[in-house]
Amino acid sequence: MFRLPPTVFAVLLTMLAACGDSSQTPPPVYDFTSSDEVITSYLEDTPSLEGANLIIVHRDYGIVHHRSFGAFDRDRISLVASSTKSVTAGILMALEDEGLLDTNEPLQDYLGWEGVYPDVTVAQLLSNSSGLVGLGPNVAYGPYLCQFLWSLDLASCGEQIFTSSASAPDVLPPDTVFRYGGGQWQVAGAVAETVTGQSWAELFQEIMIEPCGLQNSGYNNHFIQFSGDDSVAYPRDFMANPENLSPTENPNMEGGLWTTTRDYGELLLMQLRGGTCGENRVLSEQSVEKMLSNRIFDAYGGTAGRGGGGYGLGWWTWPEPSAIRVDPGAYGSYPWIDRKRGYAAFLIVEDRTNTGSEIAAGLIPAIESAIDNPE
Repeated sequence: MFRLPPTVFAVLLTMLAACGDSSQTPPPVYDFTSSDEVITSYLEDTPSLEGANLIIVHRDYGIVHHRSFGAFDRDRISLVASSTKSVTAGILMALEDEGLLDTNEPLQDYLGWEGVYPDVTVAQLLSNSSGLVGLGPNVAYGPYLCQFLWSLDLASCGEQIFTSSASAPDVLPPDTVFRYGGGQWQVAGAVAETVTGQSWAELFQEIMIEPCGLQNSGYNNHFIQFSGDDSVAYPRDFMANPENLSPTENPNMEGGLWTTTRDYGELLLMQLRGGTCGENRVLSEQSVEKMLSNRIFDAYGGTAGRGGGGYGLGWWTWPEPSAIRVDPGAYGSYPWIDRKRGYAAFLIVEDRTNTGSEIAAGLIPAIESAIDNPE
């Protein structure tokens, strides 16, 4: 009768024991049927929408749901407008982690720029609290128009905005008022290029794309490249193809990202996991915490005007006890992080802000129910 050598027999026993190890708990099964139906129903009721994409990631289990709807496929590349902000903030925070800048120190301490308010910091820029003019009430604010021009370069545009004497009567002291968006974000990007000597494209590649394995993401400045007078309607001429954009050295820092749900989902997962993509450290845990905290309240008791909500660095914060952070975009993209439940999600619809917000209003509770009640 054939007998296994004792050493081989011992190895097989070890392998069998490992296979039966009850400590290796399988991930739960989540039923996202209800959340999918929220999107499907909205598309059926809105024939003008071509489709939608949704990804859901979990801190412990990675991607737990990824689906396309309508005419979209899961790899569709979309412009995401203001959902860019949290990504831009992340790159600046990574530079702080490297010791290349201090987000709480005055810009001109290491740049030499003679700004209208010399004590403005990167943290104030990224929390829309620098006092510089925001997007409202005048998106096309004259002294800051370079933020929309792809033919310029980022460093000179940022310096032009920050040092503009023409804007002086309209600029307020930092950390006194919340003014959403605008040229202050272009200034933040210029800071990054200046202190590193690298282009924004190089920084994005080095800090986010390579460590997180992003496949189809980049920055541009598309806002006046396409025809049409409606600045908040999705640019159909983009046609899910970045090659339809003109090359630029002045990417728009607050709204110029193009990406996929898969790539953006990796960045959400990185933040859920305390700043790591796999084994790669992208951000320190402290930097992630700074981004997701309500900085404007902590710094000057500020509110963002959304039902008592606040703002961190690139993220809107909802009033406590909610642990949700959101970064919606003008074209209907809607990312959010729920730290209490340990998941994040990203919805893309190529339309308008209200569209994404309306879908998210039904989508968030449906996903919460699925996460809270696994099968």
